[in-house]
Amino acid sequence: MSDDHPDLVGLTAEEAHQLLADNPKAVLVDIRSTMEFLFVGHPVGAVHIPWIDEPDWVENPHFVTDVRKLLLGGAQCEGSGDDCVPVVLICRSGKRSKKAGAKLLEAGLGKVCHVTEGFEGDLDEHHHRSSVNGWRFRGLPWEQC
Repeated sequence: MSDDHPDLVGLTAEEAHQLLADNPKAVLVDIRSTMEFLFVGHPVGAVHIPWIDEPDWVENPHFVTDVRKLLLGGAQCEGSGDDCVPVVLICRSGKRSKKAGAKLLEAGLGKVCHVTEGFEGDLDEHHHRSSVNGWRFRGLPWEQC
């Protein structure tokens, strides 16, 4: 499977936050591991469906089904039109969400976006995250357990 899909929409953290604010049907899915979701923090309102999770670190074979369940049947629509429920994926830095988004589109979901800078963003010159970009860096609503 290619990481690239022509219909996958890349959004900055601010664009994703605005899309979620403007469209009450849109869902934000945090696809990071359970440990990342719980202890690093996550966007307020995000639903956790891991793409790859501990302890085995293998792709979740139920990922597409779990997202479809979240949408309660709203996953099927024509093309990427207005009748499609937007699914916004977020991971740490935008790499896993790109792969997961391609998988959802290949499975027939109509409108899938991913946060290109992720929750923690890119590494800076000291190999630290949350200092260059990302949901948390942008000051968007987040919480941790």
